[in-house]
Amino acid sequence: MTEMVYGAVPERGGEPIVPKWWRTLDKWSMSCVLGLFVIGLLLGLASSPPLAARNGLEPFHYVQRQAFFGGLALIVMLLTSMMSPVMVRRLAVVGFLGAFVAVALLPFLGTDFGKGAMRWYSLGFASVQPSEFLKPGFIVAAAWMLAASQEINGPPGKLWSFSLCVAIVLMLAMQPDFGQACLVMFGWGVMYFVAGAPMVLLVGMAGLVVLGGTIAYSNSEHFARRIDGFLSPDLDPTTQLGYATNAIREGGLFGVGVGEGQVKWSLPDAHTDFIIAVAAEEYGLILVLVIISLYALIVTRSLFRLMRERDPFIRLAGTGLACIFGVQAMINMGVAVRLLPAKGMTLPFVSYGGSSLIAGGIALGMLLAFTRSRPQGEIADILRGRGR
Repeated sequence: MTEMVYGAVPERGGEPIVPKWWRTLDKWSMSCVLGLFVIGLLLGLASSPPLAARNGLEPFHYVQRQAFFGGLALIVMLLTSMMSPVMVRRLAVVGFLGAFVAVALLPFLGTDFGKGAMRWYSLGFASVQPSEFLKPGFIVAAAWMLAASQEINGPPGKLWSFSLCVAIVLMLAMQPDFGQACLVMFGWGVMYFVAGAPMVLLVGMAGLVVLGGTIAYSNSEHFARRIDGFLSPDLDPTTQLGYATNAIREGGLFGVGVGEGQVKWSLPDAHTDFIIAVAAEEYGLILVLVIISLYALIVTRSLFRLMRERDPFIRLAGTGLACIFGVQAMINMGVAVRLLPAKGMTLPFVSYGGSSLIAGGIALGMLLAFTRSRPQGEIADILRGRGR
């Protein structure tokens, strides 16, 4: 089936890979990704110099690092987007296994950098957050299992993928990293829904999520503190959420002016988790709407292209990748405007962070590979082929 649906325009025999890739690529989505990267560099120029000054570094140290890691991410994205779905699947499974082992070893070999969550490996010159690489690998591997379960006499892929999902969620919750755990569960739930899950089961899963949140609130001081801060009617103006909310309010429609923002001097995570507050303060609502539009365009175009896809694996994997990409952006911006409790999650391709940028490049490269135009063939031909 995968071979039958490899590419909505006729394939040309012997066509070189680069012209074929460019002809079948979703160029609008690619342009939106490049736009997000440029905006990220622009906001990095505005938000990172105060942090560099506090750490005794060159003013644009973090911008240079973001440009370096972002360049690597774009290269990885382009190379991955040229792969066939089979090659993407193989890459994802191998990457998932490596990231799964790395996450499992975090309690023994990882570090928290004083942030209260064991999420990173320190390499001296840089740090790696394996959960960022775990997400795209798991989505594609789980999609493969779910698609295989739909075949006649196929394996119990739904049970296998759900078991993996539960194991990953438990490992992430132990760090604790409830934001990434929720994102993984959401990605699996979306794919399971698209694969034809009964509504009763999905409602039951939602109940389990509520139960898990209640247990976490009762047993995790880290989780309870964030929930209490979110639910409190009074917002402390000296907290990160207080500074971010005030910056967004001060920015108004057109912002206070380039370089005139003050929130970057108060927020330690102005260049990562709260980068949207810098954008809102200095450039106003206009830039925020541009950023939201770019994310929305990538997700909606990807989903519309996947609706025409007949290969269940490609459809499920692409849907999962598009949804977790869009939801991660929604969570980051929702935290900044206090619509959601603090999660410690980056804004994809905009926030500073080597692991986030490179893992985002891999995920978007996979998504672009899955959404490339492919000749779908006639339904009657496919049915005749199956009947043989």
